[in-house]
Amino acid sequence: MFNACTYLVDRHVEAGDGDRLAVTGPGGTLTYAGLLTQVRHAAAGLRDLGVRPEERVLIYMADGPDMLALMLGAMRMGAVPVPVSTMMTAKDLGELLRDSRARVLAAGAEFAAAAEEAARSAPDLAAFLLTGDAPPRSPAWAAGHRLDTVFAGEGQDEPYATSPDSTALWLYTSGTTGLPKAAVHRHASIRSVAETYGARVLEIRPDDRCLSVPKLFFAYGIGNSCFLPLSVGASAVLEPGRPSPALIAERVVKERPTLFFGVPTFYAALLAAGLPADTFASVRRAVSAGEPLPAPIFRRFADRFGVEILDGIGATEALHIFVSNRPGQVRPGTTGVPVPGYDVRVVDDDGADVAAGTPGHLTVRGDSIATGYWCRTAVTRRVFQGEWLRTGDTYVADEDGGLRFLGRSDDMIKAGGIWVSPSEVEARLLEHPAVAQAVVVAAPDGDGLDKPIAGVVRADGADVTAEEIIAFCREGLAAFKRPRAVIFLESLPTTATGKIQRYVVRDALNESGFTL
Repeated sequence: MFNACTYLVDRHVEAGDGDRLAVTGPGGTLTYAGLLTQVRHAAAGLRDLGVRPEERVLIYMADGPDMLALMLGAMRMGAVPVPVSTMMTAKDLGELLRDSRARVLAAGAEFAAAAEEAARSAPDLAAFLLTGDAPPRSPAWAAGHRLDTVFAGEGQDEPYATSPDSTALWLYTSGTTGLPKAAVHRHASIRSVAETYGARVLEIRPDDRCLSVPKLFFAYGIGNSCFLPLSVGASAVLEPGRPSPALIAERVVKERPTLFFGVPTFYAALLAAGLPADTFASVRRAVSAGEPLPAPIFRRFADRFGVEILDGIGATEALHIFVSNRPGQVRPGTTGVPVPGYDVRVVDDDGADVAAGTPGHLTVRGDSIATGYWCRTAVTRRVFQGEWLRTGDTYVADEDGGLRFLGRSDDMIKAGGIWVSPSEVEARLLEHPAVAQAVVVAAPDGDGLDKPIAGVVRADGADVTAEEIIAFCREGLAAFKRPRAVIFLESLPTTATGKIQRYVVRDALNESGFTL
């Protein structure tokens, strides 16, 4: 028997550490003993609603103790929590309710309108829970309850007899096209993340306080704010609000986190916000994932705040980070080396290893890899190839085993018959002091041949021309890599996880009929 909930919560209380701080933030504070009580009530409440082991509980809530307890309570009684993005529309939420065949929908009161609309299109729904003072307007076939009444029952004393291979949770990928896919993760995968990246790279300790910009409904966020801190008896600072540089800076100064987690676009926003140099004085380690961190942002953040950022790559399908830089050994502009416990290969289209210095497809294997996608047989067979996960990223390995990101496989640009990495050109653009953010995509020239085009967000108060930027790139890049044109943008389109959506810029150019 192995249950991730008992690994994360019960064992600390049993070891006499029940009075340690487990979670804090605007939503409230709980010790490990208090969290265990909430988790037991959540497990019992779900059981009393008729939820059975392996049935799905879809969670559409802001980060806070209630959301954390509900997720852990579902795992404790053998059910499957499915946290989803609160930025989804009612239509998107309804699609995931139907796809997951969730028996329970738990929503935050601030998202009630979208949740109530989505519930009306979910025939498998048996119960609808809402935070706040009023029950939801649930469809006729689903019982509506206030969430606090579900937490009010007698606590469940014994966890369900799950095994390491039992399904612990689903996480939907933030797919750029079509319906997102649910990656199915085991109870043992949660322990694997904690004992590989958490213990051997981050070196997380019981006295750490974790603050994550990415939310609990992301693979990266749930690791940062749940799996990693709770695995060692540390504490998590949960911020329910939509992150902005001012809000996160306020939380950092007030809560004094020692471990801080963000994404490259947010680190860029923090640098542009004019924050005091001592804002991150409490932080001993900062982490970046979601997409590669440009070297200029690493250097500027270290110079400004005195904190090095550990860049890494993870995936929803891998549950957390599997390649990372190491403390004191960061190589700016690279993703680092494999996390202990993971094997990584760079392969060609036929699956054969490529030589060092040759671009190829990144693949990874390790104990935290998902078992597959729910009800997506064809894509599961393409992505999960035996023990190996095909990430969809193009990488190149150095002679010493270091890995450098070149782009998503479908983002690479072939200019003049030579492959161009958008991220390499973007890194050069970001070295210009007048450039705050940058994105590089392909656009056709007069002969219909693809060439690199740059979309640039100017730094506040900066006055720079397209010609000056192109000349700057020409000085630091091979001629075929330089952008052929620069388009100035107010902001860059990003996913909910902060990844730049190059395809949005590319599609907008195509729809406008843009040519060089």
